[in-house]
Amino acid sequence: MKDAIAAEWLKFRTLRSNLCLLLSALIAVGLSAGVAFLVTRGFDAQQGAEQRRFGSLGDGLGTGLPFAHLVMGALGALSITTEYGTGHISTSLTAVPARRTFLLAKIAVLVAVSLVAGQVLVFGMHAATMAVLGARAGTVLLDGETLGASLSEPGVLAGLLITGASMPLVALMGLGLGTAIRSTAGTLVTLMVLLLILPVAAQTLPRPLGDRIGAYLIGALPGQIAADGLLTPLAAGALLAAYTVAALAAAAVAIALRGQRLRPLLAGTATTVLLVGAAPVSAAAAPESTLTWKPCGKLLCSEVRVPVDWAEPRGRTITLPLAMLPHTGRRHRIGVLFSIPGGPGGSGVEDLERRAGSFTQIRDRFDVVSLLPRNGIELGILDQDCLTTGPWITPPDGEREWAALARSNRAAAERCRAADPELFGHLDSVSFARDIEAIRAAMGERRFTFMATSYGGVPGLAYARLFPGRVRAMYLDGTVNPLRDKSEEDRTRYALMEAQFTRFSRWCANDSACALHGRDVGTVWNDLRSAADRSPVPAEKGVAYRGFDITVAAMPHLVSPGADNARWKELAQAIRRAEKGDATGFSDYVKAGTLGSLKPPSFVGMNMTHCLDGIGYRDYAEYRRLRALGDRIAPHLSGNELWHPLGCVGWPDPVRTLTAPLPADRLPPFVGAGTWTDYADTADLALRVPGSGTIRFEGHGHGLYHTGDACTIAHANRYFIDLRVPPRNTVCRTER
Repeated sequence: MKDAIAAEWLKFRTLRSNLCLLLSALIAVGLSAGVAFLVTRGFDAQQGAEQRRFGSLGDGLGTGLPFAHLVMGALGALSITTEYGTGHISTSLTAVPARRTFLLAKIAVLVAVSLVAGQVLVFGMHAATMAVLGARAGTVLLDGETLGASLSEPGVLAGLLITGASMPLVALMGLGLGTAIRSTAGTLVTLMVLLLILPVAAQTLPRPLGDRIGAYLIGALPGQIAADGLLTPLAAGALLAAYTVAALAAAAVAIALRGQRLRPLLAGTATTVLLVGAAPVSAAAAPESTLTWKPCGKLLCSEVRVPVDWAEPRGRTITLPLAMLPHTGRRHRIGVLFSIPGGPGGSGVEDLERRAGSFTQIRDRFDVVSLLPRNGIELGILDQDCLTTGPWITPPDGEREWAALARSNRAAAERCRAADPELFGHLDSVSFARDIEAIRAAMGERRFTFMATSYGGVPGLAYARLFPGRVRAMYLDGTVNPLRDKSEEDRTRYALMEAQFTRFSRWCANDSACALHGRDVGTVWNDLRSAADRSPVPAEKGVAYRGFDITVAAMPHLVSPGADNARWKELAQAIRRAEKGDATGFSDYVKAGTLGSLKPPSFVGMNMTHCLDGIGYRDYAEYRRLRALGDRIAPHLSGNELWHPLGCVGWPDPVRTLTAPLPADRLPPFVGAGTWTDYADTADLALRVPGSGTIRFEGHGHGLYHTGDACTIAHANRYFIDLRVPPRNTVCRTER
């Protein structure tokens, strides 16, 4: 055997054509660099969000790899077909009459040469691509990948080594095909079809069919072994080995005299069948779901039954609607991304309908699922009109007014509660979290990946406390932080809102479109509130605005100025009109946003969850202390943080929140994202779990993923897919 290998090595290295063929493989490096150059030209011509829509070049092998495979396959083919073509086959077999020994000797030489050459090529293609991309390589894209994958990224080095190791397999496949076909031209054409033409043809097919077919072709398999593509790494490895074994089995039979030896054919066929069969077996088992999903518009819809009272799981149940944006099938499915809606009482079904575009890339890896929760206004068990109204809150100045506020709040709650007292008393976030666990169990998923938006962070946190082992990842987007002490929370919120008021004032000073341009906005604002407290400003139908009413009415516009600062313009105009004794500027946009209320109501539909979650004050003394705190630290927005807690004074049902500490040692790292007015609360909550990261958006708004911020979506998708946590205080900016 040693003599046969030595003879084959001598034959290989003395043929000048083999050296020329290996040198021609360097063209693959040039192809990779050329494609990277073209991508950088297009990338640099775009800005912001458009850059993040580019497809990743990954490790840079995409374009050069098929050519490198073709060269290695040709190397294997020519090592045998040239002998047929020149008559050397008889000479070789005279020297090595044992035909299988002859074939094994060629295999040994091919494997050694192609392994070394393959690793050189692979690392050369990667280095060339990264050199051309430069600093652009680190840009995180919407699909969760970076424009280029450097060696420092997890799995890249292993992936390159695996791809380099695939070169001998392709070379052996060329050897097998050449032995069976016995024609250089015929073998090279076959290799070109397998390695070049079929992958291009698959890309022309509609998605996801083209992706699925392409995943089973030779060129795609090394990448899927190294990284989690459409097939599992084990399945991809089995298929790549099957291609090689099938070709070598054919070679073993072809080289046997006149087909008299069937043992190689039988062994090769059996091995190939086993390897191909291993592909579907090695794929992740589909979860056993008890839910039935049916098309409903752009979504798939289902429903789940849960107990009204989780303390009585066999008692009365209610039905919650579910919605899904299904996995597209373009990449291997990781699991379920569960979107927890905010509000409280917001509809996750509506979120998926309205914000489907934000989930386009992540659906390549996940089913995206949400629900209309038990506290959803549209659920239909409680009176929707009752839930969307509520009393007008006035901060009490004494215990008698505190008692009057309690009676007013209780009366509003009892009107809505009367329709279903049992359900009304179980609309807390802990019950919501248990509903999510019921959905997970019904879907047969081992764990959920979570996205919690706004108030959705409260049931998200409750789920993490109750079921830490069921959390694969937790992304918090502008979430409420229930873990802060009320004094600390108020101090933080007031500071954030004061900073936002400063931005509004600065805009007024710099933009003549502001109705208060040229004036000291802070002085105008405080003078208006003080005057309204002395003599409320009339609006319409006998309604008048006090200073507190003006502050609460202004907050949504202050936080979100809108396109071209349209809402800030409206707010400035309302302030100027109120100075002149007319508060209809405020009442008009409050009325438009609250189904006709002339002043901001304390919505029963929100309070029925807020109050059970413990958002209210313990007593009148705590209220007075926190009111005084706001007066000290928020000169322009004092009283703003009182509105929601005051809505819970006198609430008829007891608090149902959890008091156990967050099991941070049993949770995966979180990621928190927030705008100017959200970041501090969200970051504080996320960073309570070791190893967590945060995304700070330098801009206005609320709910970055749902509102389509490409930078935030890119970092979040990277976390969802690969669990790669962005560094603390990662910055995203408005991308136009």
